[in-house]
Amino acid sequence: MKKKYDLVVVGGGVLGTFHAYAAMDLGLKVALIEKNNAPQGATVRNFGQVVPSGMDSKWQAYGRESLRIYKEIQSKFDISVRQQGSVYLASNEEEVQLLEELAAINKQNDYSSQLLTKSQCLDKYDGLRSDYVKGGLFFPEEVIVEPRVMINKLHAYMKGEGLDLFFNKKITQCEPLADEVLLITAMGETFKAAKVMICNGSDFETLYPKTFQESDLVVSKLQMMSTKPQQNYRLQGSVLTGLSIRRYEAFEECASYKAIKAKESPDSLEKKWGVHILFKQACDGSVILGDSHEYASAKEKDLLGFDLNMDIDNFIIEESKKIMDLPNYDIQHRWFGMYSQCKTTDIYQKNMDDNIHIVTGIGGKGMTGSAGFSKENITKLYNKEECTL
Repeated sequence: MKKKYDLVVVGGGVLGTFHAYAAMDLGLKVALIEKNNAPQGATVRNFGQVVPSGMDSKWQAYGRESLRIYKEIQSKFDISVRQQGSVYLASNEEEVQLLEELAAINKQNDYSSQLLTKSQCLDKYDGLRSDYVKGGLFFPEEVIVEPRVMINKLHAYMKGEGLDLFFNKKITQCEPLADEVLLITAMGETFKAAKVMICNGSDFETLYPKTFQESDLVVSKLQMMSTKPQQNYRLQGSVLTGLSIRRYEAFEECASYKAIKAKESPDSLEKKWGVHILFKQACDGSVILGDSHEYASAKEKDLLGFDLNMDIDNFIIEESKKIMDLPNYDIQHRWFGMYSQCKTTDIYQKNMDDNIHIVTGIGGKGMTGSAGFSKENITKLYNKEECTL
């Protein structure tokens, strides 16, 4: 290929795509290369919620910028973004206390939230069980997306804006030259770029196997499922529950969090399988239920297997029934996603050369945090004025 790009991004998932988007926003000539005919990994196998509310203060800033970017794109091109808000539902007084503390933190951070009484929760969320909910915290700015739709529509939008997008091209060599980087595909095709960003763990492993083996990346396997369409039933936005309150990073900043966590049984099934219960209604009327977390080091990810653990699925369904009376709990689809993340840092970054940069391991923060993080990362990479998130 004769064209030389300012930036080639390897990996067409949400993290790579938003790095390409941020570079295009700076006026750079960008190519995005995806090894499959469409993204197949965590980007299309997640819950589809954009919830800065669940993140610590650093990542909430990225998530809030992501919200702005999602809404800006949606105003120009339909990528399936729906602003319906997110709610955390407390099941006991300890969880209510955490919600009250988080509401105070978000007020300090100037992030809009609203404490809901039990009756307000019951009025707002059809089917919510009175014997479960004690109160809620609602975040009106947050959005949901259809993951398998969003990334493909985002690619279509960016192509219209000038992105060169290549599918079914597996990069097997990445060679630094005097003033550029040469990329070679498995079929012998070549790409040249001033800089390269590698945003996919699989591509990272192929190109730099020793560095990958030495990394602190771990893989989390998450099981999710969707019901059959719910007739004459509407559930607004993301619904996160008591187990989410006890798991999400944002709550770790609450004063009571450590004492409350210390009381939990280490032998519970939700601890064993890393389960917290989430609900979201898809465009076809089905309700997505999840999810679980099983871990292995990235180099031993095959130990997690390719089967679904039906004990986990059945546990999620039974716990969900204690929270929400849906018209039906007939399951039409089941799947799992594999997300890479770091043991010691919140995202994996390594420079293999002045012009070759690896960014991966964003974990479950990808759908929420990628757009905002990518904007800052690209801004720093090109020494532009640092953006204020």
